[in-house]
Order: sequence, then C-alpha cells, then structure tokens
Amino acid sequence: MSIHLHLRAVAESEIRDDHTWLAAFMWEAWENHPDEYAAGIADSIDKVWDSVNDLYAAADVLPVDTDKLWTLPIYGGRPVAHSADADTSNPPLMILEPPGVSQAARFLASVSFDELWNVAGAKLSGYGRDEAEARQEFLDHHRDLQGFYGRAAAAGHAVVKAVWA
Repeated sequence: MSIHLHLRAVAESEIRDDHTWLAAFMWEAWENHPDEYAAGIADSIDKVWDSVNDLYAAADVLPVDTDKLWTLPIYGGRPVAHSADADTSNPPLMILEPPGVSQAARFLASVSFDELWNVAGAKLSGYGRDEAEARQEFLDHHRDLQGFYGRAAAAGHAVVKAVWA
C-alpha cells in the first residue's frame, strides 16, 4: 500500500477555508505532483513522514533553543474539518499559514541534520534497514523540505497538507 503526506505551497489569498474546495484543490495538485514538484511548489513524503517528524523531535535534546519549531514541517498547521461537527483531532487536511511556514523554514535552515541523526538515527534506521541507506533517505527528505519550505517562505505562501492512501 502506498501512502503519502502531500505538501503544496499556495498563496494564502487563494485558499478557501472549505474542506470540499480544499480537497478538490489538493487532488488536482496531487494529479499534477510531478510537475509541481519540479516547479518547487510541492513536496511529498512516503509512509515515513512520522519518522521524519521523529527525526525533527530530536531537536528537543540539542543544545540550541528551537522553541518547538520542529513540530511545524510535518504536523504543523490548523485542521480543515469535513464539517463543523467533525473530529478536528484527526484532520484530513491542514493549513500552515505563512508565519508558520517562515518559522518552519528557519528551523530547517538552522538545524544540523548530522546532530539530529546522531540523536535519532539508531531508532530510525531500524526495521532491518541498512543504516547508510536509511540515513541517505532521511537526508534526502530533509533537503527536500529545506528547499520546499525555504521557497514557500520566500514567496510568503501558506502550505496545505493532505494524506493520500
């Protein structure tokens, strides 16, 4: 089974705070993902996004003050629920507004991947995977997220997040 966290940068003024509209927007973006990824306005992480979040959580034990900004790249944002009475603790869609995108970009630009890996790598390279291979996979995700959030922040964009299964 393939499951992905899909991130799409978009001008905040173009976003409708309506689940039906946003789901259709993100579906179209997913259909165009290769082109949008190449254009630098989209990114995605396969089923390991929770582990990427665990990598960033290692920032809590580093001697630098990250002020919990590590929470923003993967799970940061506000939920857009299906309806007014939907359970917002498990949202299908999230919007990270421009100030949060800028904070995520600053965190990703300032944190040392090597230091994060030294703290969390042993846990993340488990499950019978080769450590060098796992490290490279996480480094690739980190670099992609650095570039993606850096471009989105520079443009003053929000980031919409969806999970596709």
